[in-house]
Amino acid sequence: MADEVVLLDFWPSMFGMRVRVALAEKGVKYEYREEDLLNNKSPLLLQMNPVHKKIPVLIHNGKPVCESANIVQYIDEAWKDKAPLLPSDPYQRAQARFWVDYIDKNLYEVGKNICATEGEEQEAAKKKLIEILKLLEGQLGDNAYFGGEIFGFLDVALVTFYCRFFSYETCGNFSIEAECPKLIEWAKRCLQKDSVAKSLADPKKVYEFTLLLKKMFGKE
Repeated sequence: MADEVVLLDFWPSMFGMRVRVALAEKGVKYEYREEDLLNNKSPLLLQMNPVHKKIPVLIHNGKPVCESANIVQYIDEAWKDKAPLLPSDPYQRAQARFWVDYIDKNLYEVGKNICATEGEEQEAAKKKLIEILKLLEGQLGDNAYFGGEIFGFLDVALVTFYCRFFSYETCGNFSIEAECPKLIEWAKRCLQKDSVAKSLADPKKVYEFTLLLKKMFGKE
């Protein structure tokens, strides 16, 4: 019997995009279900993720897997017939997980603050963002990808933020490429892969969505 795979997602979500990239890398066919997170979360989402009530949720043969980094690891383990996303070496695996955890605990919140604040608060968020990205750029070094010559788990986790960079730069009036040129080169290299190019949202549409959120929450 063929696997039944359903993804509950929301198109501008960097975290949902991670799962889309991982599924594409593994060649997994799935049913995509768009969630209305702003107005009307589906009963299925509330049933499948009763703890956080958030996307993405991967439903594999009726069983839900939640939290994007966890889902990507699950995909890597459940579909072993394609190239692995996580390295086989235990130390390298631990390092990849560490950096993904660092991204999840820092990058999203700082980026959101750039778009939602002004003045000194925004300047502090911009400074922090560049610090985070420079640290990640240092981890990349002169490699093609974070896994060396192989596109892997950490690349999947970070590259989906690239479609938010335009929003950060436009709202904050600064250039990420001027500060972190190697990281932008890396992102463009990742975009040459079909799995990434077809999974990431258009940066300008993401910016339009950001403006909509600012208007909804009175942050204009």
